[in-house]
Amino acid sequence: MAKVYLGLGSNQGDRLAHLGLAVSEIEKQIGVIDRISRIYESAPWGMIEQPWFLNQVIRIISPMDPWAVLEGVKYIEKKMGRLETSKWGPRLIDIDILFYNHIRLLSPELQIPHLYLHRRAFVLWPLADIAPGFVHPAYNKTIMQLIDENEDNGEISVYQETK
Repeated sequence: MAKVYLGLGSNQGDRLAHLGLAVSEIEKQIGVIDRISRIYESAPWGMIEQPWFLNQVIRIISPMDPWAVLEGVKYIEKKMGRLETSKWGPRLIDIDILFYNHIRLLSPELQIPHLYLHRRAFVLWPLADIAPGFVHPAYNKTIMQLIDENEDNGEISVYQETK
């Protein structure tokens, strides 16, 4: 069984409902959720002329290999109505594989750890809620160390505590 960290984001429609549905679908299709962060609201990253995002990170315990997890999250995104838009553009739902155990995987279709997570406050803060001491396998630094070194100046605040 693998410990898989997933980042979730939405900035279209009922953002909170989209996150909730994604969490439910992930548990049905991919693995058991054993940790869940608070929900954060953050300014857009990359393409800034769009609505603000709600973001959350969950950890699941899954029997699936990384490729099957990727297939599962893509299926859930499509099922929920995600349409392909511009890179870093608006999304109904976005589900990213952040970590899969401590492996490093680099292919055109899948990069683990996620290539940009160390640069994104909207990923690091929810990660710190559930895994502050997790060591990034490529940088050999904890999530808290990455936060301390982070230069992302985008606004971020707690939107909702975990229930």
